[in-house]
Amino acid sequence: MAAADSPSAALRRRDLCSRGIRLAGKMRVDVIDLLDAYVERQGLDVSSLDSSVAAVEGVPLAAVERWDEQTGTQRLLENLAAYRAFRALLAQMLEEQREQLGEADAGLGRALASVLLQVSAFAYHLEELLRLESRGVPGEEEEEEGEEEEDRPPPPPRLSIFEQKLRGLGVLRELAQWAVRSARDLRQLSKPSPATGTASGLAESP
Repeated sequence: MAAADSPSAALRRRDLCSRGIRLAGKMRVDVIDLLDAYVERQGLDVSSLDSSVAAVEGVPLAAVERWDEQTGTQRLLENLAAYRAFRALLAQMLEEQREQLGEADAGLGRALASVLLQVSAFAYHLEELLRLESRGVPGEEEEEEGEEEEDRPPPPPRLSIFEQKLRGLGVLRELAQWAVRSARDLRQLSKPSPATGTASGLAESP
């Protein structure tokens, strides 16, 4: 029996999935609260902006075709890639927020920083699940050698203040959707496999 299919590994997997579902639930609540505050503080009229933020460049989309056909490994890898992207995007938003408002709106900055920490923690949680399956973590060696560089957001495009606000709105909206998808993915991963009696999908090949 492979290590990933051992009873102890199955219990560990279920525990990690359960904790991940709780983390995703809290993150979604906090992101929605942050989104409401962001819209209000930035003076955005959401009803007139829906078409402008339908898809924001660089923001990973939570929607996926044939969700039920994905393997466990695919789910974890897609989630990890998304939260790494959100980590950089939120760090960029936080920097822009400080440049625009300074200490004038410290509350919004603290809320952004809190969500950024939750996104980072969730990414590490996903990495732990991948390690449990002996899959390895994409980019892990590079992160260990230069983690600080990776956590820095890429050089921001030349956007106006208004365009930055629109991008921030798109980032938070999609992050809230990812929190829903992540909880759904982890529930699927924690289900017993009819064939083996262990959590499904994670031992499958991508």
